[in-house]
Amino acid sequence: MTLRREVRSSLTLRVDDPTAFALALAVAEGVPTTIETLRVALDGDPVTTRPLADAHGTRLDLFETTAHGILQVDYAATVVGRASPAPVDPLDAVVYLRPSRYVPSDALTQFARDTFPGLEGWPLARAVGDWVFEHLRYDPAATSPTGGAAETLEAGAGVCRDFTHVTAALLRALDHPARLVSVYAPQLEPMDLHAVAEVLVEGRWVVVDATRLAPRTGLVRIATGRDAADTAFETNTLADVELLAMSIDARADLELDDDHTEPVELG
Repeated sequence: MTLRREVRSSLTLRVDDPTAFALALAVAEGVPTTIETLRVALDGDPVTTRPLADAHGTRLDLFETTAHGILQVDYAATVVGRASPAPVDPLDAVVYLRPSRYVPSDALTQFARDTFPGLEGWPLARAVGDWVFEHLRYDPAATSPTGGAAETLEAGAGVCRDFTHVTAALLRALDHPARLVSVYAPQLEPMDLHAVAEVLVEGRWVVVDATRLAPRTGLVRIATGRDAADTAFETNTLADVELLAMSIDARADLELDDDHTEPVELG
């Protein structure tokens, strides 16, 4: 039976000065959609957006506002079937081994070597996911928009982006390319945008979700990058804006399950 997933996101923001926006709410290129809509309006007046895609299929919608008011963004898509496995670029093994803003893998190398000796490939990825799940506490109050993997380890708590940064940092420290993917996640509780790690194992990108909050088998790719800095759902420049409300919904027409002992690819 073909899997069908419905995903939606809605943002309400207050804009007081001319602002440039980049949204990353649309499902990635290659995700099979039958219906897809994006509506952006400022005080009810439609705003025209410009699409842009990066090398990993992340789809951005760019636009500017020149007046103050309430900005409303509504995105919806129906995903029928599964995307093909993520392609592997020769540069991936370089880009996703480097330390990045929220993934200071070079600072955690000795810790990673001491904690996971003698492991590689999927057994290592699985062990890292298990360790992060067992040693970090999911706590929205503990996260910081500017904190990275080292701060999360010190605090012992965080949210999905923090779990993913720690996972990616430990894997990169052990010479396994790893990256962050923002996703829509059916059966996620509480419902929100979600973040998971992908690690390059034997020529394919497999998912590690150390939060264990949603089945990997239902995840829908949105944005892919080194860390949360590359995958933000909304980026604004020229002026500050205020996020007034945000709602996310992701549903599948089948009950999903997951065996975290087995590798899974995003689809």
